[in-house]
Amino acid sequence: MEYFDSHAHLDDKRFDEDRAEIMQELPKVGVTRVMNIGCDLPSSRASIALAEQYPFVYAAVGSHPDDADHVDAELLQTYRTLAAHPKVRAIGEIGLDYHYEDVPRTVQQQAFRAQMALAQELDLPVIVHEREAHGDGMEIVRSFPQVRGVFHCYSGSLEMAKELVRLGWYIGFTGVITFKNARRAVEVAEWLPLERILIETDCPYMAPEPYRGRRNDSRYVPRMTSKIAEIKGISEETVAAATTQNAKNLFAIA
Repeated sequence: MEYFDSHAHLDDKRFDEDRAEIMQELPKVGVTRVMNIGCDLPSSRASIALAEQYPFVYAAVGSHPDDADHVDAELLQTYRTLAAHPKVRAIGEIGLDYHYEDVPRTVQQQAFRAQMALAQELDLPVIVHEREAHGDGMEIVRSFPQVRGVFHCYSGSLEMAKELVRLGWYIGFTGVITFKNARRAVEVAEWLPLERILIETDCPYMAPEPYRGRRNDSRYVPRMTSKIAEIKGISEETVAAATTQNAKNLFAIA
């Protein structure tokens, strides 16, 4: 089987000691593509460097809501320049996070809109991080009808998922889908058309069961595939093939 980890942070310092070993093992377990995601300028540059080093890795550049207070005209221009790199296939991760509110909501919203506008300008998909900001997140998405992307580590309602699908978006599931208390995610996955599902690790975060609480990495992406197959009552091979193709379609990867 072939897997595509559609959301990883393999540039994270937690991989410094064994990153090379992990990257060597990924093709052996069927992980043939990885999208490595930027959260700020340093991690965006690190994602590109990783993509240059490994042919199966691609990069996204952008500022996470926690970095929204750094998004200005100069940073947007830098992202515009970085996005010209052939391995950069998305703007992200961008969005809203109202859980801690380290950055004021209005600042997050401005940064989200600015980066959605950049994605529209560059005709690139976006990777959205949205936590406890469902209403505002959807309002901004609706205001950019030409932009498509994925709501990663989906935490919204079934109704919101249905609207995203109507708008042509994808929904990403992490190891959370394997948790016993993941009722909402399971409900969404059960309904969601297979052609709109992406599978991701969000490593080093969100390790699936039975590794919950440990450092996650892209070698665990088959566990999400298995869980989605169980929820939908179809084969793991079907889920792996579909989710790999979905990610290739979204990120324009052959």
